[in-house]
Amino acid sequence: MDGMSDVKPLGIIDNLTTQMAAAVASLDEYKALARVRISETLAPGGKVDRAAMETHQHIAHGFAWIVTYVETLRETANWASRLEADGKFGDIEALLSQILFAEYCAQMNGGVPMNQGETIRPSDLGLAGSDLDPLSSPAIRQFVLHGKSPAAMAAAASMLPDSLSRATVENTGLDETLDMVRDQFRRYADDRIIPHAHQWHLDNAYIPMDVVSEMADLGVFGLTIPEAFGGLGMGKTAMCVVSEELSRGYIGTGSLSTRSEIAAELILIGGTEQQKTRFLPAIASGEILPTAVFTEPNTGSDLGALRTRAERDGETYKITGNKTWITHPVRADLMTVLARTDPATDNFSGLSMFLAEKPRGTDAEPFPADGMTGGEIEVLGYRGMKEYEIGFDAFPVPALNLLGETEGMGFKHLMATFESARIQTAARAVGVAQNAFELGLQYALDRAQFGQPIFNFPRVSNKLVMMAAEIVGIRQLTYYSARQKDDDKRCDLEAGMAKLLAARAAWAAADNALQIHGGNGFALEYPISRVLQDARILNIFEGAGEVQAMVIARRVISAAN
Repeated sequence: MDGMSDVKPLGIIDNLTTQMAAAVASLDEYKALARVRISETLAPGGKVDRAAMETHQHIAHGFAWIVTYVETLRETANWASRLEADGKFGDIEALLSQILFAEYCAQMNGGVPMNQGETIRPSDLGLAGSDLDPLSSPAIRQFVLHGKSPAAMAAAASMLPDSLSRATVENTGLDETLDMVRDQFRRYADDRIIPHAHQWHLDNAYIPMDVVSEMADLGVFGLTIPEAFGGLGMGKTAMCVVSEELSRGYIGTGSLSTRSEIAAELILIGGTEQQKTRFLPAIASGEILPTAVFTEPNTGSDLGALRTRAERDGETYKITGNKTWITHPVRADLMTVLARTDPATDNFSGLSMFLAEKPRGTDAEPFPADGMTGGEIEVLGYRGMKEYEIGFDAFPVPALNLLGETEGMGFKHLMATFESARIQTAARAVGVAQNAFELGLQYALDRAQFGQPIFNFPRVSNKLVMMAAEIVGIRQLTYYSARQKDDDKRCDLEAGMAKLLAARAAWAAADNALQIHGGNGFALEYPISRVLQDARILNIFEGAGEVQAMVIARRVISAAN
């Protein structure tokens, strides 16, 4: 076929990194055309129309998925080029990135799945005729026709068994320090978490306090807190690596530090010097375990409708209202509580953030504090910390514990933490996907049917190859968003895209790994049953997929008009 390069016997396309860069350039053209077309519907007159965005959610959200695919392939191509320049772009890296490009380019032509039942196709965006020319460029045709050839898939599959002796299938491109951090936390997860995680889940038990203390000693809770306040002063990329490995062991341990990360960032961004000096060292050491108290029963993602109120009474605020989906509140010492201090408002402007201290509780007496009650929410997965509904009735908080000692800044402070929270959620999803991949691979190698390991059957090994390829993409997109954050650049868009795609990839990996287990995967005794349950939460918390897609679409369309 004209314009096509020969394909190597191993299945690797010639001049692969050059072809990847060319494919991304074509996809950028397609994305620009799609943006023009949908802006006619969603942003008539050059300004995003809120009503149109709601009416045409399928179009808006689908465009967000297209943008996310393009950025994922861009960061994968950039990673591949860096490795090639360093002489580290080996066969497995080449095959997995090529397979990812092949699959995502094919989906851009035929339909991108937003979930199992909703697909976005070019015609849905009003694209036809010459609008589709970029999707037929020589580079994209090369990937679609040859990128997932039987030879390429078989070659990649043949290399997967060796990956069980490594932390990741591919060379992640991180530096030596972060590789050492990964190795340290991988060993810890293997020794102290994985042997017990499934029983913790089955028992709906708390992660033992000795494990929490060990994690504190390893610096988990102070990883990104500056050294001046007792932390390790590392960046968000290090946070990703640690979150990945702990989540690979058990999503509960990977998520324990999330509340510490949120509380510390809130205090660093908006706290007074006295609040920083008082709370940050104790959070970093694990002496103080925080919990985030934001969501209400009837508000969900609509934080502007929040009704919990905080009324000032002298040098004390009295908090009254109901909160839900509060993670790990019983054993927490500090609550970051979002409440309305201006009763005349019904939007974001009247919200304030409080650093509300409380005594640690137990299952027998979860909230031994005046003005505070609660009940456990039984959950499908994501256990180890427990979820609660909480009721406040004139719960007292010293005025000195109003974040920044300034009212009305709560929503602004919270929004500033969303980037880091979504980056970490994406990293947790990468860890869950890695766990599912490893469980599926090991089972496929061990399980014999018809006289051979089931891994030898292409429908089994190809599932594992696709898992590994998607993990490459979501890992690189997550690291990119973390690097942007570390460089003090706005990265809410990148963080949102990483979270959106990583959550879907983790669910797909868990679902396919369970399928590889067959009937055994449906048995509670097998850890993959837990991983499937844990994976499901990733597309809901820290911004449900639908909300995340709307935010992404609005940002990209607004930037173009």
